[in-house]
Amino acid sequence: PIITGKTPLLERERLYSAFRNGEITCLIVSRVANFSIDLPDASVAIQVSGTFGSRQEEAQRLGRVLRPKEDENMAFFYSVVSRDTTEERFGQNRQLFLTEQGYEYQIYTFEQFKDMSGRARETILQK
Repeated sequence: PIITGKTPLLERERLYSAFRNGEITCLIVSRVANFSIDLPDASVAIQVSGTFGSRQEEAQRLGRVLRPKEDENMAFFYSVVSRDTTEERFGQNRQLFLTEQGYEYQIYTFEQFKDMSGRARETILQK
């Protein structure tokens, strides 16, 4: 399921509740999820387009997925950025901001990430 600005409020709440209760394990959200939602069991966030989002918005998204979990599982935040685009400059600014906030940030090209074994990818993502 996907939640966008066009999703009626009651439907949003139903989907958030279903995610919290484990009835659904994947939920796609637009910027409507930037504020006032609590999804404590979310362990993976994939930011597909952060071009026009502020650095603070990215930090909020990162903070949501990195909240302590009951079962202490790892959480992962991926930001997909296209090379040689305006998006790349925005990504560099967000990277600087997040490292200033104390987050460790590593950049891998698609080719580098694709060529790693599963175990190597897990190790990198856990750092």
